[in-house]
Amino acid sequence: MLRAYGPARTAGGVQGGPVGASLHPVWLLGRKRRIVDGMSDKSRLVVIVGSVREGRFGPVVASWVADQIRAHGGFDVDLVDLAGVDIPLTLPAASPKFAGDDYPRPEGMKDLTRKLSEADAFIIVTPEYNHSYPASLKALIDWHFTQWTAKPVAFVSYGGAAGGRHAVLHLENVLTELHAVTIRDGLTFPNYFTAWKDGTPLDAAAAGYAKTLLEQLSWWAQALRAARTAVPYPGGA
Repeated sequence: MLRAYGPARTAGGVQGGPVGASLHPVWLLGRKRRIVDGMSDKSRLVVIVGSVREGRFGPVVASWVADQIRAHGGFDVDLVDLAGVDIPLTLPAASPKFAGDDYPRPEGMKDLTRKLSEADAFIIVTPEYNHSYPASLKALIDWHFTQWTAKPVAFVSYGGAAGGRHAVLHLENVLTELHAVTIRDGLTFPNYFTAWKDGTPLDAAAAGYAKTLLEQLSWWAQALRAARTAVPYPGGA
């Protein structure tokens, strides 16, 4: 059975900025989506397939998620499959937090880093391995820092009885440390091996839950992009 979830905490808000700083959003008539003067109402969304294991189910879930994103219509989407990216486990001595653009990443990682830097929002599609998330995702996160700062991250997980929720709980802790904003409502698919057929979840409520996730992600993507444009984020670099 599909479950929609929200962690037992309040999602983070837009933080910081000098006293008196303000944003002036413009409401588009006839639409529920908010934009800021001079900015496109489509956010740049990167969907990350976290599993690199042989026989993985992640691409099936990610393909369905991409269909829901296209139906939503509020995002320009890039799909990043970590199985096709060079992500070494050995890290440079310097911290990406302080090295910035001078951080010595492998040549094969440059396109990925650019996509993360240009993104307004992320969806991480993850399985659960031994009550946590794959090492491939931890390596991806550790090679970067400012690319996540003041940006929203949503989660779609799958697994056995828990549906990947342990993986998501650990990812929320890590990404909060990097000043990302984790989205309250996510999607989790318990016992995915019997809950899907022909690339689609059997639960008819899945698309509705996905829409809720995407609406929240779109709201945060627009709000945080406007905030980053108006006032540099404090303390994230």
